[in-house]
Amino acid sequence: MAADRVAAALLVFGNGLTGDGLSAGSLARVRAAVAHPAVERIVLSGGWEQARSGAPEPAEGCREGDLMRQVALDAGVDERMLRIECRSRSTLENLLNVAADGLLDGLALGPSRPLGLVTHAWHLPRARFLARKVLGLPGRALVDVPVPGVSPLIEYGIRAASRVWFFGVRDPAALLRREQRMVTMLRRGV
Repeated sequence: MAADRVAAALLVFGNGLTGDGLSAGSLARVRAAVAHPAVERIVLSGGWEQARSGAPEPAEGCREGDLMRQVALDAGVDERMLRIECRSRSTLENLLNVAADGLLDGLALGPSRPLGLVTHAWHLPRARFLARKVLGLPGRALVDVPVPGVSPLIEYGIRAASRVWFFGVRDPAALLRREQRMVTMLRRGV
């Protein structure tokens, strides 16, 4: 939230793949993370969002988290600082998998050692909302690390729907069930 606070660690949310690799949005997010002041750990989270639309699974080492890791390494980031999550298909799954895999374990995150959420400015409110739910961190333990970009109107609608749809739910399995129902309804145009 406060731009003057420095994150102890960063969580970078993927923004999709294209036929030749990372989308421009994903690339911008990784670049913002590697340009951020020194942190203890950078977690790169992204699988292949296109799985929801039936796209075939990418080849080994070609999921979003893998490709983001390579960009960070090419930029000079020490490999020991990097953790990747590459099974997710959504923001919620990014967070659930990061928590389940223990990728933030041992960092003692809190208000004095916040987690930086690296994503586009239009995506930050939803990412922050879900991070608080899934990771159990108070708002003061999260720092926004906005990446500039055009703000699609649909994201605002999804964020509002997420707040209502996930209201009161904290259990990971229940969150996933609700997300799956929401995606199904949106696809049907309900």
